[in-house]
Parts: sequence; C-alpha cells; structure tokens
Amino acid sequence: MSPIAVSDSPTYSIACIPADGIGTEVIEAGVKVLKTLSEASNSFQLEFEDYDWSSATFLETGKYIPDGGLENLKKHNAILFGAVGDPKVPDHISLWGLRLAICQPFQQYANVRPTKVFRGTKSPLRNCNTGDLDWVIIRENSEGEYAGQGGRSHRGFPWETCTEVSIFTRHCVERLIRFAFETAQKRPKKHLTVVTKSNAMRNGMVMWDEVALELAKEFPDVKMDKMLVDAMTCRMVLQPNSIDTIVATNLHADILSDLAAALAGSIGIAPTSNLDPTRQHPSMFEPIHGSAFDIAGKGVANPVGTFWSAAEMMRWLGEEAAADRLLECMENVCGAGMLTRDLGGSAGTEEVTNAVCDEIRKSYSKA
Repeated sequence: MSPIAVSDSPTYSIACIPADGIGTEVIEAGVKVLKTLSEASNSFQLEFEDYDWSSATFLETGKYIPDGGLENLKKHNAILFGAVGDPKVPDHISLWGLRLAICQPFQQYANVRPTKVFRGTKSPLRNCNTGDLDWVIIRENSEGEYAGQGGRSHRGFPWETCTEVSIFTRHCVERLIRFAFETAQKRPKKHLTVVTKSNAMRNGMVMWDEVALELAKEFPDVKMDKMLVDAMTCRMVLQPNSIDTIVATNLHADILSDLAAALAGSIGIAPTSNLDPTRQHPSMFEPIHGSAFDIAGKGVANPVGTFWSAAEMMRWLGEEAAADRLLECMENVCGAGMLTRDLGGSAGTEEVTNAVCDEIRKSYSKA
C-alpha cells in the first residue's frame, strides 16, 4: 500500500498487533509516542488499526489469525507488533501461529537488529562507553534452522525419533547476504562480518560461505571477514569495537542479537525490523523482549524497545528526519535518568512514555 498524500503530508496506515503479555502495554505506549511525533512534526499523518490477534484469541477460537486476516494486513504500510507467548499455549504453537505466520508468507526475510549503548544506560562490559557497540545484526528470517521442516515418530518409545532439518537455498542465502552487504556499504565503517559454522555444518553453511565470497566481489568497498559463531560470542565481548555489521543464519543471529542487547544494557531497549526489501508486502516492527508475563500488568515494562522499533518503522517508510528525532529524544530521556528497572532505574512504563512525548514536543518547539 502506498501512503496517501493529504495536504502535501503523506498518511501512513499502521496495523497494530499488541498480542500477549507486556505487548499490549508497550504497543499502547508506542502508539502514543508516534501520535505525538506526527503531531509535533506536522510533516506526516498516521492512521492506526488494531488487530486483536493473541493467545487469548487462539484459546477462544482455535486460531491466532482469522480467515482472510493476512489479506487485511496487506492494506497497511507497516505493522507494529508487541509480543506473542502465553503460559497456557506451548511456545512453538504461539510462535508459528502468529509471528512466523506473518513473517514467512510476507517474505520478511531480513530481520534487522541494531544495537548501541544509549546515554544514561550502562553496559556490563568494562570500559564500554556511550556510542560503543554500534552494531547492526542482520538475521536470515525465512529458512535456515527455523524452516519448520522435519518430523517426529514413534512417540513414547525408546526409539522415538525427531528430525529438525535446516534448509539453505541459494536464492534465500544470496538475497540475505546481498542485503547485508548493501547495509554495510551505507555505514561509515563499511565492514561486514559473516558468521558461519561451516567447520561442523558441512553442507548448507559451506554454501553460505561460498555465496558470501562470491558477493564480496560486487562490493569491493566493503571489508568482509568471516567468524565461526562460537568465536563470534567471544569477539562481541572482548573486541566490540572490531564489529560493525553482522550477518548470520536464523538461529545464530537469534542468539547473537540477544547477547548484543544484553551487552548494550538490557534486552528491553532492543528493536527488530522484519523487512521485505522488495516492499511487495508490509514490513513488521517489534521489540525483541517477548511477552514477559511475569511483569505483565504491573506498569513496569520498558517501552524503549518499542519506541526504537517505531523509529525504525518511520525510517523504513521514508521519514528519516522523524526517525532520527525520535531516537534522539529517547536517548535524551535515558540520559536524564528516566530509566525502567531493567536499566537500573525505578520509572514505570507510563512515566518513560510521557517523558519521551514531552521531549518530542520540546525538540520540535526549538526547531
């Protein structure tokens, strides 16, 4: 769907799927901040439509997504997603029933997770300062270890057998690594680290390495190096300044991006973009922290990961200036000491949200 121009200002249609746990709280906060950003900037309009797709819906109807639901999503410019997961539903059912049921048919094959240490936050790494850990992790989001291929037989017997088949196709590997090179090319360091495990996974990961080497010839201005995933965890901790852009498989990047978020201070501030680079389908933006049922309803969830995801959404929609402004306002609030518990503070979700809204208004009033 293309944005609608109204009085020379584009209008973007955003689908909101809060889903489970703290997802409902942080999406409410995210919408409030985005509305404030739109009103203060006066350069674009936002229209939001809520989708009540959750584990509660599944328990009531047997489906996360109703018939025709994906077709309805296609009318939007982007999707803002909360978190899926409920103790009453096995995780593999909730994940495949909602989040992956959107990502895969919409070919959101590039999962992009930026990381940095915000002002006011503290990394557990010694001598790590604000501005360090300025990384982008690009995760394959359509196949690999999470392809959903395999089976289980002879249940309950000693010879019960399970297979989980990793799928690597040249088409998907090439499009993802090309996207990673293009991303690295736009960043100041122009440096891409290709994460692999081809010493032990001798088929798909060997092809992964070969494709990376082939594509490197098309990007002579990008420095590429290769790192085994286990060694990469050490490098992220011991040599963070040696890293810029990372590309890895579905499983490997899933793990590395959580490590990156922890090294930056908290998983509560980490964003995710699930992108369809062809723009044939809407892309989906979400915090990576999960549904966190242990703190749901207590008003203490960190909304910053959702705000950052919202900023990346605006950047994807072409509103670069607004995205940069939102990110700057978030950092200003953190730098002023307005932090939730996961970052060592005592502020609640609403306090942080209101502070960011106030900072947005103040920022534009000075412009």
